[in-house]
Amino acid sequence: MTEPVKLSVQRAIAARHHLVTSSFNTAFRVFNGFTEGDKQFVIEVFGRTVVINDYRDILTDDDVGKRPDALMAIVLDELPFVRTVVWKQRKSSDANLRNGVLLLGDKPDTRIVENGIQYALDITMNRDAGFYVDTRLLRQWTARNLCSKRVLNTFAYTGSIGIAAMTVGAKVVQTDLNRRFLNLAKQSCSINRLPIVKRDYIFGDFFLVVKQLQRQRELFDCVFLDPPFFSQTQRGRVDLEQNMTRLINKVRPLVASGGHIVAVNNALYVSGEEYMASLHKMCLDGCVSVEGTIDIPQDCIGYSDTIRNELPVSPAPFNHATKIAILNIRHR
Repeated sequence: MTEPVKLSVQRAIAARHHLVTSSFNTAFRVFNGFTEGDKQFVIEVFGRTVVINDYRDILTDDDVGKRPDALMAIVLDELPFVRTVVWKQRKSSDANLRNGVLLLGDKPDTRIVENGIQYALDITMNRDAGFYVDTRLLRQWTARNLCSKRVLNTFAYTGSIGIAAMTVGAKVVQTDLNRRFLNLAKQSCSINRLPIVKRDYIFGDFFLVVKQLQRQRELFDCVFLDPPFFSQTQRGRVDLEQNMTRLINKVRPLVASGGHIVAVNNALYVSGEEYMASLHKMCLDGCVSVEGTIDIPQDCIGYSDTIRNELPVSPAPFNHATKIAILNIRHR
């Protein structure tokens, strides 16, 4: 590791020391290499576990020379509370290496606490950590605005948004294509002593589930739409560069008049201006309006004295490539 990169990592970690709590049970990003000086790494903390997301071209676990040992040493020096380090080789052809191997410790943390809510973790279940620190402010918005509301969380993944809503009394339906992910949402319910209602967890293709809910004439006060960048099933295609508005229109009939759609577009090469223009175009029929946006936390982006690189396209008026818009829906 070169000296400039070492200094960038140290500077980034120092800027986030205020996020460390005495209980060491929170989650945050300590280094965003894409903006803070080394595009090969993103480092996140989950309790006493550090996850090193490695975007280098790594093929096998025999490639010992590419272990990020120097980077791990810096992290351990700056964050002495860390007990476990997981290395995720994001470009590996081996799913086990993408999901993560232990460089230090016996077992990653299995839960974190955010704003008083506990979330179950299974850090090596998937190629990411299973909990998105960049939607922290969205979970805050959820807890503040959806008390006792009826909520649909599509592309729910491990269900953290839905859990945040349930803690304030919302009735939440969570749906995802992968049963294992939603089982983790159930674990989060258990540790927060929230009820687990089997029918509120729907495993299935987004397009099929939405159609079924429409046939049942279900209506929700808020629908969350946070799809992957791209996916293809027999039922339809998700492509955030090409058809985000199509996905929004798919869920519009499920929103009660006066309700909301929270639409997340994390396509790196879709500018904020382009995304907002597509949303305003939807508003021309008078049934949709853009009520606001939700920022990404600063630790996920970098700080004024740590940012070294700009994103490929400007996210403005959003503050990051993960662009979160709140849409108000009206019926004629």
